[in-house]
Amino acid sequence: MVTFLILLFVLVLIAYNFLRHPKFGKKPSGERLALIQKSPQYKNGKFENQNFTPDLAEGANYFSVSYEFFFKKVERKIPADLIPSIKTNLHEIPLNQDVLAWFGHSSYFIQLEGKRFLIDPVFSGNASPISGTTKAFKGTDVYTVDDLPEIDYLLITHDHYDHLDYETILKLKAKTRKVITALGVGSHFEFWGFQKENIIEKDWYEKIELDENLILHTTPSRHFSGRSFTRCNTLWTSFVLETKDFKIYLGGDSGYDSHFAEIGQKFGPFDIALIDNGQYNKNWKYIHNMPEDVIKAMHDLKAKRVFPVHSSKFALALHAWDEPLKKVTELNRLHEKPLPLITPLIGEIVELKNEHQKFKQWWNGIN
Repeated sequence: MVTFLILLFVLVLIAYNFLRHPKFGKKPSGERLALIQKSPQYKNGKFENQNFTPDLAEGANYFSVSYEFFFKKVERKIPADLIPSIKTNLHEIPLNQDVLAWFGHSSYFIQLEGKRFLIDPVFSGNASPISGTTKAFKGTDVYTVDDLPEIDYLLITHDHYDHLDYETILKLKAKTRKVITALGVGSHFEFWGFQKENIIEKDWYEKIELDENLILHTTPSRHFSGRSFTRCNTLWTSFVLETKDFKIYLGGDSGYDSHFAEIGQKFGPFDIALIDNGQYNKNWKYIHNMPEDVIKAMHDLKAKRVFPVHSSKFALALHAWDEPLKKVTELNRLHEKPLPLITPLIGEIVELKNEHQKFKQWWNGIN
């Protein structure tokens, strides 16, 4: 009995010290918490989605979902082959070129109207607080922070580890002018040494005028947040970035809901929409789009071209690594009004205003 109690004490002590690591961030407090409590999205001590959003779908429970997640064998969940890429020198792209470069999953670089944006960067090779448990696929980590030019605006959609990576953020500190994110997420950045005056936190449907021809809007998504056991104490968001002649929807993680049509009505049509397409499962369909939801969302948003993201770098669900791209491509092809899909290689330059740019189905033939 004594041995058991000693062992239990040691395990509790290890867990306690582990959870004190700065990578877990810091929950909002003080003035930040007071501001959060005034948000229409903050109810009963936490943020909520526009419509009721259960953690799991009907008929699912945490035990069965956890067992399936950890023990079910999924064919080709992780690619055996190297994921192909193009190593574009981002430092050499002239500022007058409007481009996008994808780094896999939901990380990407945008240059628009002479400003450089970086969205949800994860360059540590891991998407979990426990090192080595959710590794990036072979070939997907060809870029590092050193490969990036100075960043005007770092945009963070929410604080999950596959979107807000502690190691990457620390390395970005010296080359980032401003951080723009959702309510509460700035608490992590301030805890990690970012200056308060360089952190902009917004609620849904707020506007930030970046310059006379560049406006950023925060818009809803259907998801949740949390970096430890406490959930939903920071907000999650998507963004709309617009100029006088161009609009792009930067979707964070989201399940399907009425907010896509709402955003399309308020801001559409969009020249390009980046939409969550990957790491889905019928058991958590309310917080991540199923492939058929992506098709509905792209039309709700009134998108002209669509970039399906949130795949091809990490295995966070029970599907083959290339299933999201294959399914959305086929469903789009079968739709009565198919839209051009943007499917670049990691690092391949997307010309934002070139509606005729073509992309290969690069995932074909990769095991």
